[in-house]
Amino acid sequence: MLTGVIAGAVFTSPAVGSILAAIRAVAQAGTVGTLLIVKNYTGDRLNFGLAREQARAEGIPVEMVVVGDDSAFTVLKKAGRRGLCGTVLIHKVAGALAEAGVGLEEITNRVSVVAKAMGECWPRGRGGGIHGEAGVLRIKMATADEIVAHMLNHMTDSSNVSHVPVQSGSSVVLMVNNLGGLSYLELGIIADAAVRFLEGRGVKIARALVGTFMSALEMPGVSLTLLLVDEPLLKLIDAETTAAAWPNVAKVSVTGRKRSRAAPAEPPEAPDATAAGGATSKQMVRVLERVCTTLLGLEDQLNALDRAAGDGDCGTTHSRAARAIQGWLKESPPPASPAQLLSKLSLLLLEKMGGSSGALYGLFLTAAAQPLKAKTDLAAWSAAMDAGLEAMQKYGKAAPGDRTMLDSLWAAGQELQAWKSPGANLLPVLTKAVKNAEAAAEATKNMEAGAGRASYISSARLDQPDPGAVAAAAILRAILEVLQSQGA
Repeated sequence: MLTGVIAGAVFTSPAVGSILAAIRAVAQAGTVGTLLIVKNYTGDRLNFGLAREQARAEGIPVEMVVVGDDSAFTVLKKAGRRGLCGTVLIHKVAGALAEAGVGLEEITNRVSVVAKAMGECWPRGRGGGIHGEAGVLRIKMATADEIVAHMLNHMTDSSNVSHVPVQSGSSVVLMVNNLGGLSYLELGIIADAAVRFLEGRGVKIARALVGTFMSALEMPGVSLTLLLVDEPLLKLIDAETTAAAWPNVAKVSVTGRKRSRAAPAEPPEAPDATAAGGATSKQMVRVLERVCTTLLGLEDQLNALDRAAGDGDCGTTHSRAARAIQGWLKESPPPASPAQLLSKLSLLLLEKMGGSSGALYGLFLTAAAQPLKAKTDLAAWSAAMDAGLEAMQKYGKAAPGDRTMLDSLWAAGQELQAWKSPGANLLPVLTKAVKNAEAAAEATKNMEAGAGRASYISSARLDQPDPGAVAAAAILRAILEVLQSQGA
């Protein structure tokens, strides 16, 4: 793009001697001429102009283009428009023309025309120009959409003497420039707002360049540049360059490209095999209500246990899940089909519970639902427990003995293998499974954590049971108590 650059001190034009030295160095390299691209500031015009005259007196062919692309002022003053980020587009066009072998005079003429087809605006009221100048207007804090609309309306307002004559059907290059202090997230929000605004006006965005092109000492701000383009000019913008910082954007129009897609509709649910109001459904409601009451009662205890090894919110997280389930039960009766029930609970916890616990319970319930689609006997429930535990280990990277909720569930799951034997009884096996889960939860206080946040804590500080394991065992105990009370 450029052969060389001459920099001055901060907010200061480069010295004439430095500029002249650069011109001489370029001439000695064997070039047929030099084009100086200068932003429109008084000091720059004077110093570059003087260096140009001295170089020409030495017989060096030198031309100069002064770029003024600022659209902030509604009345053009004698000093003219300031040179801002649009100058970078002039660099790109001039470099592409030079690389194509175009002569110095023609390059000068063509980039002068391009400079007149360009405009730039800062978020007026957010600060000054690239040299620390004060803004021309202060406005109240507004949303990104409102600020962008304010800027682009001003840039394209025909009553503004420095406006860009953009109309419906115009083709433009949009440059969204980070002045140095914005995050990529903020820059992307501004760029999206600008694209939507322009397309809403019927403007075709041929290219959108987003990045840090001309900064000002990490200023937390942004500038927008519009360049009216036709196909020949667009080819120069798209021309290959070895400049490492130039964005390698796709050479296709932004307008017309689909940037969002509606989420696909969820597949229809299979009809519930059992009537929603049947005995099975009522039993499930009682089980879920007891589980919720239990978790709400344990909130403070679980938080206290979690403060020793985590972020102290295990009880809060489980209470959030309990309240979500209670709200769900009030809205409609749960599915009587066990597979559908577990699937529904999985989605609910993934959405409402939050944290790693929500993800782990979601994984467990999603996997556990699969074996219950075909059968719902005791062997199928044992297989469901196996599937849930396998999913938790596969994606959670935890294993029995790692001081997690898996310890309680694993201990229960081992005992539930007895359900796969012919003639197995529900309650005796489940009773032993719950006792094993509670013992496993208590045993976690003597374990060194191998997964979760507790794995980053010194084992010397872990002298209490894992809260996740305690919660899992309490859930199993609540299920058992309801089934025992009903003589299941």
